[in-house]
Amino acid sequence: MSESCASWAGWRPPPKLYRIGEVVRYSGFSRQTVHNYTTMGLIREEERTEGGHRMYGEDVFRRLAVIKALKGNKTLGQIRRILEDETSEASVAAIQAAGAAVR
Repeated sequence: MSESCASWAGWRPPPKLYRIGEVVRYSGFSRQTVHNYTTMGLIREEERTEGGHRMYGEDVFRRLAVIKALKGNKTLGQIRRILEDETSEASVAAIQAAGAAVR
């Protein structure tokens, strides 16, 4: 293996950040829903641009999938509590029961 190839062995590209329009396009949720879920704390923006645009990390799509799966039998308040502590036994069980354990 050449020296230049060896230096790439542990390299990963930086995580992509998505504007709200991209989140809407790829998730199927409306812009207003994404905004509301952000305001409610169900999803989080990673940062804002200098112009004030919300930027979301790749994890937003997994969280939206969980929300969609849980909405059938949970309130948004219950979902928020589940997402606040995704590592708790009850939260993991609720996510898995919903079939939304997206990795």
